Amino acid sequence: MMKNETARPKVLAVTSGKGGVGKTNIASNLAICFAANNNKVLLFDADLGLGNVDVVINADSNYNLTHVLSGYKTLEEIITIAPGGVEIICGGSGVEELANISPFQLQRLLDDFETLQNNSDMIVIDTGAGIHNSTISFCQAADHVVVVTTPEPASMTDAYAMIKVLASRDYPGQISLVVNMAASVVEGKRIYRQISQVAARFLNIQIYEAGIICKTEKLVASVRKRLPVVLNYPKSRITADFVTMAARLTKTQVKRIEQESFFRKVVNLFL
Repeated sequence: MMKNETARPKVLAVTSGKGGVGKTNIASNLAICFAANNNKVLLFDADLGLGNVDVVINADSNYNLTHVLSGYKTLEEIITIAPGGVEIICGGSGVEELANISPFQLQRLLDDFETLQNNSDMIVIDTGAGIHNSTISFCQAADHVVVVTTPEPASMTDAYAMIKVLASRDYPGQISLVVNMAASVVEGKRIYRQISQVAARFLNIQIYEAGIICKTEKLVASVRKRLPVVLNYPKSRITADFVTMAARLTKTQVKRIEQESFFRKVVNLFL
């Protein structure tokens, strides 16, 4: 898919109700799959203080948004090209510092972000875990939110809590669920149905199935090698599952005239 003059880049926020569910792995592997389909992909690590996209995707990133706000680096200078051709920006604590910068600095930063956005086909946001204000702001500004859960009861409860918060704030975009670390596809689909049925009954919203990722030693080995599994095992079942998930998530197109800049919306929600 090539970018055209009327369609603005789709923004996908990958989030979770709790940590340790594989959210960053999901975001990183999806970004690589999007890029493999002729897309220019920007992966923004918005996990404040705990961001580790650069580690998961094996990219050397020495700078983050904090260095831009201090005037030490420009936004373009902190971009890292990761394996698979994905562009990465690490936010770090710089996202929180947005609340303290001058209007002039903020406008300059927004102008730079909008230039990057206009030059991208897809933007993937790896949010922090939990229902913190910054996490919810990134989700609310995105076109599509992908909530990651595992079969653990605590993870399922927290995933539903995230969905409930988005519903309470009248999130207008699409919400999809990924069941990660499932023992089988059957188990993953059962968990998806449980959460989606509860959301439909009590929140009156539809939750879409993004995909099921089953437990595999290939993923464990890839994490140890600091190499995304879709690059480490390109012909494996798990890579095929990520490719299918990426194709499913790219179906919805968003027109530029319908919405303002993603980054401007984030700032408006965050401040």
